[in-house]
Amino acid sequence: MTRRRRVVAATSLAGSTLLGLSLSSPPGSRRFYALTGGVAATWVAGGLASGPVPLGDRRIALPVATGACAFGAFYAGALVARRIPFLNRALRHVLGYAHQGSSPPVLLTTLATGAAEEVFFRGALYAAAEDRPVRASTAAYALSTTATRNPALVLASVVMGTLFGFQRRASGGVLAPAVTHVVWSALMVRFLPPLFSEQLRQDVEDGLPRSSAG
Repeated sequence: MTRRRRVVAATSLAGSTLLGLSLSSPPGSRRFYALTGGVAATWVAGGLASGPVPLGDRRIALPVATGACAFGAFYAGALVARRIPFLNRALRHVLGYAHQGSSPPVLLTTLATGAAEEVFFRGALYAAAEDRPVRASTAAYALSTTATRNPALVLASVVMGTLFGFQRRASGGVLAPAVTHVVWSALMVRFLPPLFSEQLRQDVEDGLPRSSAG
């Protein structure tokens, strides 16, 4: 096994573990922010330690537009998911962190984690995959997200991971998928919670479930 692959394997395990722990922490707690910060730091450190991570095409207009379009598609999907009980619960579990937390720190950790994921999954892991890197990086991204035990996040990781992988291949680096990821994440955090505002308020009164499927 090459050094890059060893670093990628170790980072995948560490980052996935921290990710799972972060979404089992109380929303707005110091533990939540510490763990999400740790997730981002792990992805970046592992990505850079594995070897060079190319930026690729520096033009960002198209990635910004792609992120906005992806958000539009997910917003439409959320309107449907509200009517599907298990997806409704899964989305509320994730959006509860934005609803109950302080907006600037939640946004900061969300954007930092999104950019860091691209450094690792579309940077280090993509480079470590000799065959079919788009498929390999997407599969690893989805597998890591299963640590959250949240079906909505896993589904999103498959869809967006595939998009980010194709952007990485087309642009030759991680800048394009990172910009798209950050734009998409920012819009999701800002505009998705209001769709579930009544239910999220009720969740606060009742107490959030320990499990996303609860």
